[in-house]
Amino acid sequence: MAYKRVLTIQDISCVGQCSLTVALPILSASGTETCILPSAVLSNHTAGFSGFTFRDLSDDFAKISEQWKKDKITFDAVYTGYLGSIQQIDSVRKIFAAHCKGLTIVDPAMADNGKLYVGFDEAYAAEMAKLCFEADITLPNITEACFMTGTEYRETYDRAYIDDLLQKLRDRGAKTIILTGVSYREGRTGVIVDKNGVSTYYEHKKIAGGCHGTGDVYASAFTGAVMQGFNEQEAARIAADYTVACIEKTAGDAKHWYGVKFELALPDYIRMLGL
Repeated sequence: MAYKRVLTIQDISCVGQCSLTVALPILSASGTETCILPSAVLSNHTAGFSGFTFRDLSDDFAKISEQWKKDKITFDAVYTGYLGSIQQIDSVRKIFAAHCKGLTIVDPAMADNGKLYVGFDEAYAAEMAKLCFEADITLPNITEACFMTGTEYRETYDRAYIDDLLQKLRDRGAKTIILTGVSYREGRTGVIVDKNGVSTYYEHKKIAGGCHGTGDVYASAFTGAVMQGFNEQEAARIAADYTVACIEKTAGDAKHWYGVKFELALPDYIRMLGL
């Protein structure tokens, strides 16, 4: 297997097991050279803590890119997560054009449970949607897909609703869609891979309660699997199984409410990849 290089662009939440503190170790465990471009530095993630500090690194993007151009640095893939502003979305487009010689992978990382994250508005969602439609692969959850297409969010839905959502994403230009958190029956959830208008569904058990950061875990594990040569369906399955393993290793520990103990499941992930 070729030794590939991926760049991931997202924030550093110093505490909270999400974003770069998740992406860097998981991608590295996949056997992929992992480079980073931090979009911001936060004291901790924005959910559940009493507050957070935030340092925007938008102004560094162009300077870093210019240095990379001097050294002719390119990447086999660029994978983005949480981006803090519309300015950063535009900067990412320039990074794609200047430095990516392979796949562009975008996790919208902007909404869940029918609501946008703190600090985001409809204008941001519209720009993020454009970036997703320009990317080779996008990984929205149902809420994000609704914001991307102007669809009313529903907590309960059927296959027709999901099929319509996928069609709207295709109509707007989405190429390969990895739609996460799709649940058709109690106690089960799953992921849909839609490529060239053909959809496949991988269902797995749903663990009650949920955990912060699992979207970042999933997207990072998916990207790592793709970089190791697995197709999108295989990568989606591996990422789902790994994310479930992370949640299982965290369940029952009320003190660990802010993330998942993903590190404990890294050996499982490595075995799934056959490394």
